[in-house]
Amino acid sequence: MEKKAKYPKSNLHSVILSVFIENPFKALNNKQLAHILHIKDKSEKRMIYSVLEKLREDRVLNEVKKGKYRLSPDQISKLDKKKKFMTGIVDLKKTGKAYIIPDEEGEDIYIAPNNVHHALNGDHVKVLLFPKRKNHKTEGQIVEILERKKMHFVGIFERQKNFGFVLPDSQSMPYDIFIPKEKFNNAKTGQKVVANITEWPDHANNPFGEIIKVLGQPGDNNVEMQAILVDNDFPLSFPDAVEKEAADIKFDISDSEIKKRKDYRDIWTVTIDPADAKDFDDALSIKPLENGLWEVGVHIADVSHFVTPKTKLDAEAYKRGTSIYLVDRVIPMLPEKLSNGVCSLRPDEDKLTFSVIFTINDKAEVIDKWFGKTVIRSNRRFSYEEVQKIIDENGGEFSQQLLKLNDLASILRKKRFKNGAINFQTPEIRFKLDEKGKPIETYVKESKEANHLVEEFMLLANKSVAIHVGKVPKNKVAKTFVYRVHDQPNPEKLNAFIQFLGKLGYSLSLQSHEKLAQSYNKLLQEVKGKGEENLVENIAIRTMAKAYYSTDNIGHYGLAFPFYTHFTSPIRRYPDLVVHRLLERYLEGKGSVNKETYEEICKHTSEMEKRAADAERDSIKYKQVEFLLGKTGKIFDGLISGVSKWGIFVELIESKSEGLIRFNDMKDDYYYLDEDNYQIVGKKYGQKLRLGDKVKVLVKKVDLVHRQLDFELVENIKDNK
Repeated sequence: MEKKAKYPKSNLHSVILSVFIENPFKALNNKQLAHILHIKDKSEKRMIYSVLEKLREDRVLNEVKKGKYRLSPDQISKLDKKKKFMTGIVDLKKTGKAYIIPDEEGEDIYIAPNNVHHALNGDHVKVLLFPKRKNHKTEGQIVEILERKKMHFVGIFERQKNFGFVLPDSQSMPYDIFIPKEKFNNAKTGQKVVANITEWPDHANNPFGEIIKVLGQPGDNNVEMQAILVDNDFPLSFPDAVEKEAADIKFDISDSEIKKRKDYRDIWTVTIDPADAKDFDDALSIKPLENGLWEVGVHIADVSHFVTPKTKLDAEAYKRGTSIYLVDRVIPMLPEKLSNGVCSLRPDEDKLTFSVIFTINDKAEVIDKWFGKTVIRSNRRFSYEEVQKIIDENGGEFSQQLLKLNDLASILRKKRFKNGAINFQTPEIRFKLDEKGKPIETYVKESKEANHLVEEFMLLANKSVAIHVGKVPKNKVAKTFVYRVHDQPNPEKLNAFIQFLGKLGYSLSLQSHEKLAQSYNKLLQEVKGKGEENLVENIAIRTMAKAYYSTDNIGHYGLAFPFYTHFTSPIRRYPDLVVHRLLERYLEGKGSVNKETYEEICKHTSEMEKRAADAERDSIKYKQVEFLLGKTGKIFDGLISGVSKWGIFVELIESKSEGLIRFNDMKDDYYYLDEDNYQIVGKKYGQKLRLGDKVKVLVKKVDLVHRQLDFELVENIKDNK
C-alpha cells in the first residue's frame, strides 16, 4: 500500500517551490500538486492553495490561468544562471527517444523518451542539460517548446465507437493522434486522412486532434502523392484569390514595353528541356560576330515583370519557395497560366526576358558581357534527346548553331574542373508508369553532352550576375544580394575520410582548395570500375556540406566559384525571382536593400528547398517500394548502401530501391558494427560486409504503408568471385 506523505506546515512552502523549480515551464494547480506530493488529507490540500497564493503575492509564481500557477520569469532567470540550458531542433525517433541538434555548434544532445515532454520532430526547443557523465553522451530534458514545426499529420484512421485514432505515416511521429467522435469529419476506418493536433493535455500520452481532410484509400496513386505533399507542408491547390490575380494577367505585350528592351526576336534562339517539360524558363541564342567572336545570349523568363511585390501571387510564391517535382507530377510555384503560359518561353511567341549577353571567342573566353531586359522569339523547342542526337550524328536541324554552343560549353566545362570544381555524378532514378500511376519499369537518367551544354551556360550566367553585383573595389561596400553558397567540407568528416582512404591505398591533397578538388576528381576517376567505387563515392559525397541561400557570400566550394547565385529559373525558384528584382534595382543605380529582410528570405527558401527535396525523395521511395509489390521471395543484385547498429542497408542495382537486412535475420554469425571502417564484422567467422560491397538479396517483406523494404542476404558476391 502506498505510503501517505506528511509535510510539516513550515516545510510545505519549500516543497511546493521545489516542484515548480523542477518543472520551471509547467503550469500546475493545487490538485496536480496534491497528486505529485501524494497529499490526500483535505486540510493539507487547502494549505496547498494558501501557499500558492502566498507565492503569487511574493511574485515567485504567476497565475497563468484561473487556479494554475507557473514559476515567474524572474525566478526562471535566476534558475537559468545556475543551470545549463541550450536550444535546438528535435530529431525524434519512432522509439520515442530524441536527439537535439544544437542551434550553436556542438554535439547532439540525447533525450530519453520520458524527458521529451510532448515535443515533436522538428520542433525548436529549450533543453536543460544534465551533468556530463564520463564516457557518456551528453543528455538533457526538454523544458520548453519554443516553436512547433508542424501540427498536421497524414495517417490511417481507425474508428472505435466513441473515439478514433490516426496512425501517422511518418516514422518520425511515434504517437497516434486521439480523435474525439465529434471531430471525425465523416472519415471511415482505413481511409488516409489529414489530422490536425488541437491540444495535448499534460496528463495524456497522446495528442488530441481533429480530421481536417479525407484524402481517400491508401494505395491509390493520387491519394499517396497528395499525402506526401501534405506531410511536407505543401498546399494541394492555389487559393482562389491567387488564381484570379493570375487570370487577370494578359498574354499580349505592349509596343511601349518592347521599346524599353533590347529586341532579340530576329536572333536565332532555342529552348532545350526535358521531353515532358512545360515551363521553359531559359533559352539560348547565338550569332557570329567579326574577328572570330560569338555573341551568346542566356535569356531567362522575366517573371519579375508579371509577379510584383505586395501581390497575392508574390506572397503565395514566397510561401511555396519552389516548384516540387514528384514522380508523376509537378506542383508549380506559380499558377499554370504563368508557369506554362505567360512566362514560359514557348516557340514562335514573343516573350519578355531578362538576359545576360556574352561576347565569347573560340577559346570560350568571355570578352564582354551585358545585363538587361530583352524580348525574344524562340525558333524551336528542343528536347535533350533531340540535341544529343544532333551532337552524336554531327548534323541535323540547326546543327551549326547547336554544335558551336556545344563546343564552347565543352571548353567551359573543362576549365571549370581544372579550376577546382568537383565532378560528382549522382544517378537519378526515373519510372515508366501505367495509366493508374503504377511503376512498370525503372531506369537511371543519364546526364549527357546536351545536358552539359545547357548547364554550362546557366552556370556562366549565374556566376556572372553574382560577380557583377558582389565584386566591388576594396574601398566600397557590396550591396545586399542573394547568393547560392556552399561551404568547405566538415574538417572532422574530411579527416575521417582521408584516414579511411589511406587504408585503401588512396589519398587526398590538402595543400589548397584547388589541390583538394583536383585530388577528389582524380580519386573518383581512379576508383571507377573497381570494387571500392561505390564505397568511396558514397563516403566522398557524405563529406560535403549542403548548398544554401545566404546574403553572406562565402563562395561555392563544389563549383569552385568565389561568386555564385541562382538567376536562371525564376518560374520554379523564388530566390531567382528575388535575384532578378535586385539585379534590376542595382542596374538602375538604386541603393542597397535591408540585409536582415533578405537574409530571412534566404533562410525560408533554403528550408522550402529542403522540404521539396524531401517530398521528391518520398515520392521516389514510394514508387521504388511499390515497384517491388508482388516480388516477395525474388532475388536481386544490390550494393550495401549503409551500415548501422540494426543491420545493413542494401540498394538494388536495378531499381535503386533501398531495404534493410536486420542482424536478427543474419543467422550465420553474430555481427557487430565497425563504424570507423563503414562495415559490419562477424564475431565468430570474421566475415566483413562493407559499404559498397556487391550482394545478392531476397525480398522478404514489402511494406507500402511505411515505405519500407526488408531483405535477406543470399550471397556476398565479393567473397564468391
